[in-house]
Amino acid sequence: MTGLAQLEREALCATFVDVGPDAPTLCSPWRTRDVAAHLVVRERRPDALPGVLMPALAEHTQRVQDSYAAQEWTALVDMVREGPPGWNPTRVPAVDDAINLAEFFVHHEDVLRAAPDWSPAKARAVSADTQAALWARLKQAGQLLFRRSPVGVVLLSAEHGRHSVKGPTKKGTVVLEGVPSEFVLFAFGRGSVADLRFEGTEQAVAELKDAEFGV
Repeated sequence: MTGLAQLEREALCATFVDVGPDAPTLCSPWRTRDVAAHLVVRERRPDALPGVLMPALAEHTQRVQDSYAAQEWTALVDMVREGPPGWNPTRVPAVDDAINLAEFFVHHEDVLRAAPDWSPAKARAVSADTQAALWARLKQAGQLLFRRSPVGVVLLSAEHGRHSVKGPTKKGTVVLEGVPSEFVLFAFGRGSVADLRFEGTEQAVAELKDAEFGV
């Protein structure tokens, strides 16, 4: 069976083809070619992965990523579409979904929502299965994703229930109301485009919006 991450991968590649290699993304100054190269490096070049999180090794990572970004666009998109080599455990659909669904979803939205004419009214429909899978991911990794929050954070979804990802702090607690896909965007540092409602004191909400998120 085709996993949800694979479906999202295919949808992202279709968008890559539509917008071309130099479209803007929410990961400015990255263009679409840079996002595609990042995804290829992430799956095919384990030697370059440490530099994503370790500044001392970032130069090597950037050099490798730039080499992929410079490749012909169709070939680069094909590498993203083909996915990782056989030795990568994400070839298994269940592992792929656990590790890659949120990654591909967020980067797809990075491209879609960076379009000059994008608005919440133009947001694409996200399937119920994907929403459920993203909610499960938030329950598994929410504490990690929201660890930098200066306030307590509770996620409230009409379809999936209520889940606390950060306990109360002296600065208060904020309840985020919305759907799992928008929670994920917020947790990955895309709060400026996430369609959410905030319930809490004015100061607590301001503290949460000003915090830096992302893995």
